[in-house]
Amino acid sequence: MTNEHEVANGVHNFSPEKNWIKPNDPILLERLEWFKDQKLALMMHWGPYSQLGLVESWALSDEDGDWSRDDIDWEEDMEEFKRQYFNLNRTFNPIRFQPDKWAELAHKAGFKYLIFTTKHHDGFSMWDTKETDYSITGKDCPFHTHKYANICRNVFDAFREKGIAIAAYFSKADWHTPYYWAPGMERKNHMWRGPSYDPEQYPWMWEKFISFTHNQIMELMTKYGRIDILWLDAGWVGKRNQDIRLGEVVERARQHQPWLLTADRTVGGLYENYITPEQTIPDQPIDVPWESCITIGTSFSFKFEDEYKSLREIIHTLIEIVAKGGNLALNVPPQPDGRLPRQACELMKGIGEWMQLYGESIYGTRMVAPYYKDNYAFTIKDENVYCFRLYQNNDRSYQDKEIVIPYFDKVERIDMLHVCDSLEFYQGNDGLTIKIPPIEEGNTPITHVFKFA
Repeated sequence: MTNEHEVANGVHNFSPEKNWIKPNDPILLERLEWFKDQKLALMMHWGPYSQLGLVESWALSDEDGDWSRDDIDWEEDMEEFKRQYFNLNRTFNPIRFQPDKWAELAHKAGFKYLIFTTKHHDGFSMWDTKETDYSITGKDCPFHTHKYANICRNVFDAFREKGIAIAAYFSKADWHTPYYWAPGMERKNHMWRGPSYDPEQYPWMWEKFISFTHNQIMELMTKYGRIDILWLDAGWVGKRNQDIRLGEVVERARQHQPWLLTADRTVGGLYENYITPEQTIPDQPIDVPWESCITIGTSFSFKFEDEYKSLREIIHTLIEIVAKGGNLALNVPPQPDGRLPRQACELMKGIGEWMQLYGESIYGTRMVAPYYKDNYAFTIKDENVYCFRLYQNNDRSYQDKEIVIPYFDKVERIDMLHVCDSLEFYQGNDGLTIKIPPIEEGNTPITHVFKFA
């Protein structure tokens, strides 16, 4: 994942709708309907890089250094810098990590599935992998003796216990293994996001990387319980001459977990079962499964003194995404010590309180015209249409005695959730004109929700 600057510059453009291929497997089709029901995911980027308060992994790539190395007085010798970065595992010791507390907070906030970084591009594995010592259980990491040392296992188990599904984020690139960034190749010491060599010229080396990658994926797919989604990042791997034969390992994984969805993001084809806009919401509704990855602050990884979005902005973002047919994956990065930031926890509690009131208008819904228009958004479930009227700070229009909603299908009854049932209304050329009961003056609400029957 990258910062907003890089999204604007196309580092992680999402696949166009036309590239989506509908699966033939009835199990996967059923699971995609399940996916579209969920609406709200908790995403977590966490690893040794969180100690820096800097964007994850990208500073290692010399071609991405201009934007990713801000705010730190790095060594002038970039090879020394890379050694320092890769040695962050020697100080990563999150002894305040309590997975049960994370899971309880996520459950109360209304999150339905977790997207957790098992490994980012820097190659540090957050599980007890047998393929490399560069992991949370490796002897160089001081956390390796802790009771929660196998972080993926403990996180996955805790969240499943709360009924939250699991998506395993896995970077197909690995900048630590010598099978990808191999020393002594034609790139010398100037690295980029791809391999340091041409796989077509060194097929034996590339085969080692494929084997390494497949073995790591299969560890996660066979030893860590039920995995609902394999969420694959580093979309440049798999394109052009970087074929890792993804289909082979996915089909092996589905022998163990036949329900497994895969998000091979930005690649398209059979294994991008849903598409993943990042830090953006599509302008128009998308009629294929999709999920937008949005940060709760400004960064996917932990950032000291980060600037957090307001609860109003988060709820409005969720509503717009759902009205356009997608899910929101809200990224909340843990601190280096293993806790979640206090402000993020408060926002998650606020999300939960709002979802307790209005979750029926979000979970399990589908798109309905006119989708998202002006300050109104619409969803449908069980032939009931939900209409959201969105308010900005200090917007006094919530006290209007009469409103006109741009909805033109026949309506027989309108309720205003948690305010009043059976509102007086009439339908005309301008849409639905609704008479609103008196509302006590106070803080501007985030939204009002109407239910059309």
